[in-house]
Amino acid sequence: MSGWLNLALFGVYPYIALSVLLLGSLLRFDRSPYTWKSDSSQLLRRGNLKLGSNLFHYGILVVVLGHFAGFLMPEWAISWLIGPEQHALLAMTVGGLAGAIAIVGLSILIHRRLADPRIRANSRVSDIAVVFLLWAQLALGLLTVPFSAADMSGGLFQTLVAYVQGIVMLRPAVAELMPAVPLVYKLHILLGFTIFLISPFTRMIHIWSAPIWYLGREGYQIVRARRQ
Repeated sequence: MSGWLNLALFGVYPYIALSVLLLGSLLRFDRSPYTWKSDSSQLLRRGNLKLGSNLFHYGILVVVLGHFAGFLMPEWAISWLIGPEQHALLAMTVGGLAGAIAIVGLSILIHRRLADPRIRANSRVSDIAVVFLLWAQLALGLLTVPFSAADMSGGLFQTLVAYVQGIVMLRPAVAELMPAVPLVYKLHILLGFTIFLISPFTRMIHIWSAPIWYLGREGYQIVRARRQ
């Protein structure tokens, strides 16, 4: 990969994607607040929704939190507990298991969306595109597991950590770390930033409204069903 292309893809494109994510989300919240939703299809058909949705969301939650903890946590905060080799092994095993659970759940949801005529008719092109992009991203993440297993020294993992932290910390020349990284990781990173890029314009916008506050609320939500 030529130097200028590597710089464009891994040094410039991430900041374009993150800028669009933040500014686009703010503009959508300000201009179209009533479109800020997940567009659930539960009213059309409940079959397989609970199973697929639970598997996907629990799995993807572990994957996302694992990425944040594994790539953004300062080295001094974890070096006293585990070394680079153990850190890479933990990321590979926990991330691989959670990714497998998430992709099974997403496969169920994709089949449900495409196989049911009513749900398919009420799905926008962006709805279908997003679930396939997420499926491809999870698949790429699982494909990285064999590469991680082949390099248990932790060297590759440390390079990826340095790259991600370099992007977040605005470090110059961070793209120079990427030429030696295997292609599957590069595709995984680029697709991840692409998902960030399109999120403000799709149903993915609802990730900003994750109901974390539910964990600390008092009591349960009361739902009364209408019965004849």
